[in-house]
Amino acid sequence: MIREMMIDGTAIACRVNDDGFVEGRKGIVFVHGSGGDHTLWDGQSKALQGEFNVAALNLPGHGLSGGAGERDVMRYVQWVKKAIGALGLRGPVLVGHSLGAAISLNFAIHEGYLLSAIVPVGGGLTMPVNPEILEKIHGDLPSVISMVVKFAISKPNREAVGPYLQEGLEQADPDVFHGDLYACNRMDITQGVGRIAIPVLVVCGDDDKMTPPDLSRSIAGAIPGARLTLIAGAGHYVMREKPTEFNSVLSAFVRSLP
Repeated sequence: MIREMMIDGTAIACRVNDDGFVEGRKGIVFVHGSGGDHTLWDGQSKALQGEFNVAALNLPGHGLSGGAGERDVMRYVQWVKKAIGALGLRGPVLVGHSLGAAISLNFAIHEGYLLSAIVPVGGGLTMPVNPEILEKIHGDLPSVISMVVKFAISKPNREAVGPYLQEGLEQADPDVFHGDLYACNRMDITQGVGRIAIPVLVVCGDDDKMTPPDLSRSIAGAIPGARLTLIAGAGHYVMREKPTEFNSVLSAFVRSLP
């Protein structure tokens, strides 16, 4: 079900367990990527709600949430921090895709004591964005969306996942989409990532062309004890392209936590 919270005067919406949270269960908070919304995690929300307390957020300016978005990853971190507090989840696992991965990593560096673990999906220590995409978002959004759909999804999965991704990005506010990518483009946690002191599972599709596996290897290599899983046959939208495999890896990791 959809739950709406007022945070700093802004309506923030998220999908939570259909029957509400169950006392004593581990919590998982999902954060989407640039121009996305909570539906990117539908394959996880539905499948995992029987075992965990799950919440798939809509960042401000995205999906069902109000607001205008941000142009800085740390500002998004503060929104996610406040949303976790409003949800009443103590020590959840923060799972983030792309921009969400950047948010999860920065959250762990600065506010890690509030989390049990993080799972950055399709991220990097830096996340440079193709300048052509940034330049064309306002003038030629259809070509940007076509470019993203082509390169973000592994070719064998494109027919199944592509139409969904295209429809979602077509609904995104161009200003918000640009701000998200701008935030990713200027992020650099090379110097700070070593301060992360909570469990980390890094996940990436082995055919990810937007944030190639080497970026995930760099994350895992920079954090003591971090685990790395590459999911075969998946591109950047690994959780949509291979939901069964993704859910299996994620569930096993969450179960392994104290």
